[in-house]
Amino acid sequence: MRPTVNRRGLLVWGAAALLLSGCASAPTPADYADEKPLLDLRQYFNGPLVAHGLVTDRAGKVLRRFTVQLKGTWQGDDGTLEEDFLYSDGETQRRIWRLRHLGGGRYTGRADDVVGEARGEAAGNALRWRYTLQVPVNGSVYDVDFDDWMYLMDDKLLLNKTRMSKFGIHVGDLTLSFTKL
Repeated sequence: MRPTVNRRGLLVWGAAALLLSGCASAPTPADYADEKPLLDLRQYFNGPLVAHGLVTDRAGKVLRRFTVQLKGTWQGDDGTLEEDFLYSDGETQRRIWRLRHLGGGRYTGRADDVVGEARGEAAGNALRWRYTLQVPVNGSVYDVDFDDWMYLMDDKLLLNKTRMSKFGIHVGDLTLSFTKL
């Protein structure tokens, strides 16, 4: 005997699930205000660091792996972060961020391949960093929106997960682990 499906019941459960999922709000840095250790970019991104990362498509397939050698320097509220990328296919890339601490956990940044200005907000152990990056793909350049979330795990380790989108459509993710040397 086949079980019967009550379509009205399914509709009610489906509507309830949609309503409940709509009640969930996106995280904000303030959600992490009580988390320790406190993330201060001027402290963490000061001196040499190394990062390991990977880029995945929206289905989760790994597209690229890379390492980054970083060096940060700060003078007061103005900082420079030099990033030297080495991809698993041998390609190299260099990016230099010019950072500014605005107070109250707010930061801005600029780099040659960033469209306009990056904006960040930190609270507790977390930082949300948003910007549009010009990404070269097969001879073309695309403006891709990056929504970074960084979490300071201890005085040496920072984890970063990034959602990449184009026209509001999720196109992939970036995962990084930074180690302060």
